[in-house]
Amino acid sequence: MRTLRNEFATCLSRRRNSERGVEVVEMAFILPVLMMLLLGIFYFGRGYNVYETMTRAAREGARAAVAPACSACSGGGQLPSMATVASVVQASLVASSLDPTQVACGTCPGTCNGSAPTICYQNNVVLNPSTTPPEYGVIVSFTYPYQMAIPFINSNQNLTLSTSVQMRQEN
Repeated sequence: MRTLRNEFATCLSRRRNSERGVEVVEMAFILPVLMMLLLGIFYFGRGYNVYETMTRAAREGARAAVAPACSACSGGGQLPSMATVASVVQASLVASSLDPTQVACGTCPGTCNGSAPTICYQNNVVLNPSTTPPEYGVIVSFTYPYQMAIPFINSNQNLTLSTSVQMRQEN
């Protein structure tokens, strides 16, 4: 004699047998989307890392540009040359595994140097005209290309990241 318990167990086993492999099919649909999302997060994170590295390199170049080369020299010291500022930026980029030959000047109202990296350098710029006396400083800026290749999408996004750093000159 069949009991209610046996009927219920039989019904559950038939249901389990009819749903075999559903998890694999669901994973086949979700896994590519999940991988695309994770790799997209990775590429956006790498782009942000490149941008922060560029900003740090520009900051190092601006710091070198505002510091007098020799405080004991006659005339109060000379400000570093454009080549010195460019070499500081280049050293900072190389230390972070970025290619300094990819650096471009972009739109620059100041001086662009011809050596690698090509940076924009503005000297004796009024940074804060509302103070008395006005604050003067330097601006170091440049651009760097970044290619964001997101998988499963047939488009390589070429982005041009730009940075600009202002620093007050020391007296």
